[in-house]
Amino acid sequence: MIAYLKGNLIQKTPQSVVVDIGGVGYCAAIPLSTYFKLGEESSSVELYIYTHLTDNALALYGFSTKEEKDLFLRLINISGIGPRLALNVLSGIGPAELEEAVKNSDITRITLIPGIGKKTAMRIALELQEKMEKKEKLLRAKGSQEREDLISALMNLGFRRKEVEDVVDQTIKTFTSAAGFEKLLRECLKKMARI
Repeated sequence: MIAYLKGNLIQKTPQSVVVDIGGVGYCAAIPLSTYFKLGEESSSVELYIYTHLTDNALALYGFSTKEEKDLFLRLINISGIGPRLALNVLSGIGPAELEEAVKNSDITRITLIPGIGKKTAMRIALELQEKMEKKEKLLRAKGSQEREDLISALMNLGFRRKEVEDVVDQTIKTFTSAAGFEKLLRECLKKMARI
């Protein structure tokens, strides 16, 4: 399976590109968003590729970013949406705008995409919303694990759970999770010392 291409851009149209890699030209269908990010012909190009294999054909779909490819993969997992229609969706609306429309259940905005009727728009909104909610729950669960680790560490130092819960919550809100466990623990200890 081809997942990535890097080479010279031989030809580009709003629907497809041909990339030369070591004397072999690979043709990939692309959304308009990728087309506008491509350079001129003969320039270097990198594409994230989805390989679609059927009984009749082998087709490549190219994207300028991983986010576009991920959204494409989520779209083709929706019942009734194949690769061509998913490309159409990405050509008709940007990933951020689609995410916003899905969050707000803006069916009208999604139906403005050529080839998308009301039923398909509702299916897209419903299924992508469920996937976005699962992703948010996973992120929250990761944060709650960090919270429990901090509470456990403070309790091991002799503090009672009721004393430390508010301090841990305030510290996590103040600092991002990128701050790291040790920094968060130090901040919690500073706050506990003031109490």
